[in-house]
Amino acid sequence: MAETPKTTSSGTGDAAKSVSGRNFRNYLSTADQKGRRMWLYPKKPHGRFTNARRWLSYVLIGVMFAGPFIRINGNPLLMINVVERKFSILGQMFWPQDSAILALGLLLFFVGIAVFTGAFGRLWCGWTCPQTVMMEMVFRPIEYAIEGDAHQQRALAKAPWTAAKVGKKLLKHAVFLLVSFIVVNTLLTYVIGIDAYKILITDDPRHHLPGLSFLLLFTLLFYGIFARFREQACTFICPYGRLQSVLLDDNSIVVAYDHKRGEQRGKLRRQESAAQRQADGRGDCVDCLQCVVVCPTGIDIRNGTQMECVHCTACMDACDAVMDKVGRPRGLIRYASLNGIERGEPLRITPRILIYSAVLLALAGGLAALLFTRSDVDVTLLRSPGALYQQSADGKLSNLYQLKLINKSSRDLTVDLRLENPEGKLTVFGEARVPAQQLHQTSVLIELPRAALKSRTTPVRVGVYRDGRRVQSIKTSFIGPRLPAANR
Repeated sequence: MAETPKTTSSGTGDAAKSVSGRNFRNYLSTADQKGRRMWLYPKKPHGRFTNARRWLSYVLIGVMFAGPFIRINGNPLLMINVVERKFSILGQMFWPQDSAILALGLLLFFVGIAVFTGAFGRLWCGWTCPQTVMMEMVFRPIEYAIEGDAHQQRALAKAPWTAAKVGKKLLKHAVFLLVSFIVVNTLLTYVIGIDAYKILITDDPRHHLPGLSFLLLFTLLFYGIFARFREQACTFICPYGRLQSVLLDDNSIVVAYDHKRGEQRGKLRRQESAAQRQADGRGDCVDCLQCVVVCPTGIDIRNGTQMECVHCTACMDACDAVMDKVGRPRGLIRYASLNGIERGEPLRITPRILIYSAVLLALAGGLAALLFTRSDVDVTLLRSPGALYQQSADGKLSNLYQLKLINKSSRDLTVDLRLENPEGKLTVFGEARVPAQQLHQTSVLIELPRAALKSRTTPVRVGVYRDGRRVQSIKTSFIGPRLPAANR
């Protein structure tokens, strides 16, 4: 099956001993010394942080499934329709003409990640990352429910292929496939919209074979990620962990082991008091390896901050439970900064965070300015390709233009075009009425007297009015005949 590779798998328990007993910087936590993958069986975590993450994940998953049905001003809460180049964010529709807003929004997002990570580490990864939420709060609980906890999963993997084992494996992977199919269908509604999705699932499937093929392919992709690839998506594929080296500093809040309090680590002796351990030069860490056996990426957090750590807090809950049993204070593994552990310093704002924050505020201000000045209608006026000027019987010259109107709002709009400079006549063929969230194209004829022409190419300004108020000013050019030198 997917989680029992042909290579030798020693399980999380053996992996914990192996990683703790060698130079962890030279080896992957999920590979043995020959480079073969060691399948991880993390123990089911319990504790206050796990409970908090679980409830937050339920909220996030609920929002994900409810999102396609939530509408603001008639628009979806979130829609990223790349095919039709329509994007809805919090009910606001964005088009390719809003590329500056989208680009600034992406810059704001990435700078925000830099600021957040610089101050609070990989809190995003452990609490809100879709990969972590789906893996640890959906797929992993399904595995626990069918195959049991870590020791039961290891025993099942080593057991011979009996009918009971085959039944459990088939049931688990069938549920994995079903959940993957449901998630992919939900994500599809964010791409094409709930209305188009309803047509897709109610129409004859033979009319949508390419779409259904991609749907099945993405279902298999999601299944492969959560059934097989798992923690390797975080350690091998995601670049965020590798950015820690440039985003974190000694004042960043991370999941940290208090080595000053914990070392020298050693097993707890019977009837041993804290004073006796201190007198023997040993710290609070009893070397139980519980922080390792619950880790979904198989690392030993006592080795310090590592790229593979996703800040899932499982080790914090496991260590707190052990500290409660041995009568020592909680927090041997906790959220802390390096300076907080080494020097007892509280979190402080560093110059780098101030610079990042200044850039973040500048981008936020620019984005707000673009959003507040954004017009509901976007107008493009271009000369018809290949068309020459025409001369009427009264000597006036005319140019034909192509008019494109994009309605970004959720209501029908009617606009009025007026020729502002130079004096002349502007005629729109048909009604300049644009349905909600639609593109309308028509033709426009501009007529100018010969006296208004200053050269072969004359600048023209057209005003776009809605409800008597000018919302946009368009500059274009008017092509006429070559004028005599005396008239230039």
